[in-house]
Amino acid sequence: MTFLLKVGGITLQRSSSALLRQWQSRPCVCWCSSFSIPSTPIFKQAKNFQDRIAVVDQNGQHTYGRILKLSDHLAYLIQNLSEKGVSQQRVAFLCPNDVSYIITQWATWIAGHIAVPLFPKHPTSQLEYFVRDSESSIIVTTSTLAGKIKPILSGQHVIVLEEYFFKDSSSNTDILENMESSNADGTGGNCSEDFCAASDAMIIYTSGTTGPPKGVVLTHKNLQSQMSCMHRAWGWTSGDTILHCLPLHHVHGIVNALMCPLYVGARVVMLPEFSAAAAWNGLLSLHSPAESRVNIFMAVPTIYAKMIEEYETKIVKNDRMRDYVKAVCMQNIRLMVSGSSALPEPILDRWQQITGHTLLERYGMTEIGMALSNPLKGSRKPGYVGNALPDVELRIAKFSQGKQEYDVLAYGNHKGTHTFTETEGEIVGELLVRGPNVFKEYWKKPQATAKEFTHDGWFRTGDTAQYINDSYKILGRTSVDIIKSGGFKISALDVERHLLSHPNIEDVAVVGIPDITWGQKIAAVIQWSGEGKLDPLELRAWGKDCMPHYYIPSVVISVSEQIPRNNMGKVNKKQILRDFFPDSS
Repeated sequence: MTFLLKVGGITLQRSSSALLRQWQSRPCVCWCSSFSIPSTPIFKQAKNFQDRIAVVDQNGQHTYGRILKLSDHLAYLIQNLSEKGVSQQRVAFLCPNDVSYIITQWATWIAGHIAVPLFPKHPTSQLEYFVRDSESSIIVTTSTLAGKIKPILSGQHVIVLEEYFFKDSSSNTDILENMESSNADGTGGNCSEDFCAASDAMIIYTSGTTGPPKGVVLTHKNLQSQMSCMHRAWGWTSGDTILHCLPLHHVHGIVNALMCPLYVGARVVMLPEFSAAAAWNGLLSLHSPAESRVNIFMAVPTIYAKMIEEYETKIVKNDRMRDYVKAVCMQNIRLMVSGSSALPEPILDRWQQITGHTLLERYGMTEIGMALSNPLKGSRKPGYVGNALPDVELRIAKFSQGKQEYDVLAYGNHKGTHTFTETEGEIVGELLVRGPNVFKEYWKKPQATAKEFTHDGWFRTGDTAQYINDSYKILGRTSVDIIKSGGFKISALDVERHLLSHPNIEDVAVVGIPDITWGQKIAAVIQWSGEGKLDPLELRAWGKDCMPHYYIPSVVISVSEQIPRNNMGKVNKKQILRDFFPDSS
């Protein structure tokens, strides 16, 4: 077998076995040679922007200096409550989407501990699981959310922020003044740069679709790397202002949309929760001075769909308003990003028509942060997620059935170097990732951690990817989104993209169900908005004109209500199978 090596658009032919051995023996630290990951923790970096506005939220404007000072005060309280002689304790925190979240996150790190962010909309049982599984000894919250903490307590210390910082009582003022008399500038605490470089920073819990949620341990180095690669790829500067409306218990909301801007001295406009009307108001900057106008927006496809609906039903009344919205977005906004789940092409197309922006799709997950991205400048193709981000290496691998051994079908990195096997068919296989962005471990689950890495140190994403047209395309979760029917390997995401082009299909979830003849057959749960009932025969006739015949669903279930999605816009396909096709398991 021969291999093709592509460097900067030039393709060279190489011998096979030697090159493959070279790939598989690449040292795990090879990414470090090209770039030095910055070592300054985010709270120390904030000292460079003391007087700049960092956050605008429902409570007002907050400078970097003030956030840093309050974080240092809170770190002092956390240290006083920490178990003496025990380093790297877990601090869980349940805070709204406002400055209190940032204060608590930074304070936990200044104190030298590990942050465990909780989500206010999670049920009590799930919050209790996260606190107990992480063995958190301290919980930080606000007065409005303290009621959700009380039922899950089992000996943890609780800090309610308003009791120290935000109430205008004489006793609380005395506490604040006493703390301010100390050297509270973010340089105290236990988290020196050397300590951060060698310690854990955060535990983020997975969605738990294949069992109890696992705690993903991210080190300070992981977070620094993830921020660094996005800064370089997406051109972050201190002059940027991002509109933030994402949940703060996933890397999308925590790292991409919050830590990235704060690390470079940019401004974050935080909504308490997503509202299509409020998001449009923020994008159009109707009441904002020029220096604080939003120029970056990141969201999930569900948010873009809701904003399109708001635009069409409540915002646009005439051509002048339509032209105004597009002109403001084109003039003020430099980057709009979509992620966390596959972006339907109709949403991409309609958003481009409305705003003039082609959404930048990227690929990442809790365990690796962001790994691939379409270019900041250049063409972006629907359904594709671009190429490797800085310091990230990629492989497409073909695993032997039930074994850890695998063949490398393609290799790529951010330098534009791509090596791949010369095959007659498509380059399709499981996506593997390596780099300083990859998480350390699953919290107290060594066997689960080992299972997700290859024998030579690459993280198995569990997603099937295709390298085509000089770009990567995610075909879906290998376990539920790759349907093997009649000899074809079919991406459920591709079928969904085709079905969503139907004018009367609002939403769809496609799965494979067992079939004695075909192996699997395609089944679709469709949210139908047309007049009358969905006619499967008419849908099949329509499908013959717009998709391959083997993509057309054999089984169709029509629902009037919205298909359930989590807060990041993802459908739990295994739950779809249990709910709609109980005999398929």
